[in-house]
Amino acid sequence: MRSRVVERFYPSARPGKERFPRRLIAERRVAFVKVGPHVRISAAVLADYIAANTVQPVAVRRTRLRRAA
Repeated sequence: MRSRVVERFYPSARPGKERFPRRLIAERRVAFVKVGPHVRISAAVLADYIAANTVQPVAVRRTRLRRAA
């Protein structure tokens, strides 16, 4: 069964993608609540993490290639 956290990070994820959210928890990079054997991560925390780690694309200027002399 896929977790909601994995679906949030990887909407069309293949099996085996559960490692990334588990690593975030193990490295204490996101806030979470431990409820018995289960771990809960709020949607707001995930949204903040994704927004903070989003990298915007860089506009690349294409220049004409010059021939070597």
